Amino acid sequence: MCGITGWVSFNRDLTREREALDAMTGTMACRGPDARGTWIDRHAALGHRRLAVIDLVGGAQPMTVRTEQGEVALVYSGEVYNFVELRDELIRAGERFTTSSDTEVVLRGYLRWGTELADRLNGMYAFALWDARDHKLVMMRDRVGIKPLYYYRTPDGVLFGSEQKAILANRLARRVVDTDGLREALSYAFTPGHAIWAGIQQVEPGTIVTVDDAGVRERTYWRLRTRPHTADVDTSVGHVRELLDDIVRRQLVADVPRCLLLSGGLDSSTLTALAAAHLAGERVPTFAVDFTGQAENFTPDDLRDTPDTPFIHEVAEHVGAEHSDIVLDPKALADPDVRKAALVARDAPLGVGDMDFSLYLLFKAIREKSTVALSGEAADELFGGYRHMHVPAIQRARAFPWIAVSVGPFDKDATGLHPGLVSRLKLEEYRLERYDSAVAEVERLESEDDFEYRMRVMVHLHLTRFMRYMLDRKDRMSMAVGLEVRVPFCDHRLVEYVYNAPWALKTYDGREKSLLRGAAKEMLPSSVAWRPKSPYPSTQDPYYSRELQQQASALLTRRHHELFELVDRGWLKAATKRDTAGMGRLTRLGLERALDLAVWLDVYHPDLRLP
Repeated sequence: MCGITGWVSFNRDLTREREALDAMTGTMACRGPDARGTWIDRHAALGHRRLAVIDLVGGAQPMTVRTEQGEVALVYSGEVYNFVELRDELIRAGERFTTSSDTEVVLRGYLRWGTELADRLNGMYAFALWDARDHKLVMMRDRVGIKPLYYYRTPDGVLFGSEQKAILANRLARRVVDTDGLREALSYAFTPGHAIWAGIQQVEPGTIVTVDDAGVRERTYWRLRTRPHTADVDTSVGHVRELLDDIVRRQLVADVPRCLLLSGGLDSSTLTALAAAHLAGERVPTFAVDFTGQAENFTPDDLRDTPDTPFIHEVAEHVGAEHSDIVLDPKALADPDVRKAALVARDAPLGVGDMDFSLYLLFKAIREKSTVALSGEAADELFGGYRHMHVPAIQRARAFPWIAVSVGPFDKDATGLHPGLVSRLKLEEYRLERYDSAVAEVERLESEDDFEYRMRVMVHLHLTRFMRYMLDRKDRMSMAVGLEVRVPFCDHRLVEYVYNAPWALKTYDGREKSLLRGAAKEMLPSSVAWRPKSPYPSTQDPYYSRELQQQASALLTRRHHELFELVDRGWLKAATKRDTAGMGRLTRLGLERALDLAVWLDVYHPDLRLP
């Protein structure tokens, strides 16, 4: 897991631009604390920050191979989980290796198969190759979008990077946020390929982007396709179990300490049980987040019925894990420096408040003991675990499910935003346009009735929009502290199989996530196997809300701050005076948003092109 960046210019001598490349590479020191490397040719410059996980000595980058026709150089971020099989295949085909790293497998795989390499990879990856044989740059991203990669077109080439900040460090990149950028930041539409910054695009998941002197071309090598699923319940459950067993086995491979993120829910508990079985004779390390006094003073709400901690401890004891609770106090969560760190990690005001900050602090604590962690991310999107997926009104709504009604931090309400801005941005129209475009992507089987198709749409929207947002959040918060987080539920084989299982099969026992529960229940305590969905925890401590109000009050003293072109000063002033004991979710969301926007404006100084 690393950070990559680079610059391709067909009309410029980049050997004179080492200082610029160093600045771009330096922005991602957190993503790669173990090593730094650069490679420069006349028309291509590549930078790399390394987090060493496999072949600690031999995996240095940029990695190059000289051929008779020219040099091929690679910068690579991520992990390929089938690299051993691919390496053996390449050796049989005549390739010779000098390291045992998966990086060299990717490089030599490209030399042997070209861009068809993409079809053979199983993993999470984003990489760029400069191929001097054809004077072209090839950028490639994994199928479901686990690892990020962005690019910015220039008059004679591109800038690229794992994060937008690497691109923004180059003098050619304008720090402009236009109307569409603000809509993306405030609408929660999560449009594929879009970034907040004007001119910056994401390499979309399952996509290859090629840049040469003729321009920029994209080719999709994988997308979520609809196929008939004819297997019965027992066969489907059995295949899910087989896939998960193989996936976890592959993703436990590392030359550094690894661990499991354990929340006490079905997803993470399943992974923990599988990992414990594969590491027989070794106590699997597990970590969980908790808040001071949360278990003792927990109050059920419409999202969470029970605290996580008792279930976490039950699973840890059940599988014999070496468990650690990372207990955070509200003062740490409300620390402005933590908010700033999270905002800088994300490059955009797309946060979810204390749930970002606790994740950042959790990862920071884990990094002191482990370098790799396995996480249950994406199981809810894939298996149908979110509560809102089972609400008839949301199932029928012509709206993205996560904002169809108030369901948590993502809400269609524009609480706290300047009324004039909301009107000019036309957020509701933008959401509807993006929603209709997203639904048009979904292929329907002739045999599907209206309800089954509607639920296929529901899952497709989550897998191609919401999940990518959540994966980006997990990547940014983990890489900000140099921790690699692997996500077994995102293996494309599992995604393809479960996506095409009918909704009736996904809920065959009358509950959410039936296929996963059926595959895992024999490994888990019954209380966990049948536990209802509980989202990632959020602090209930009133101290945190009071701190939000105090920090917002300090903002109000900055009379000419650009924030107040985006946020309604009168609303913010009123919100600072409300009783924290009864503070509603929308008020807290508005306070969080105002503070995030203020930090983002102060750190990034964007040129806002307001409508």
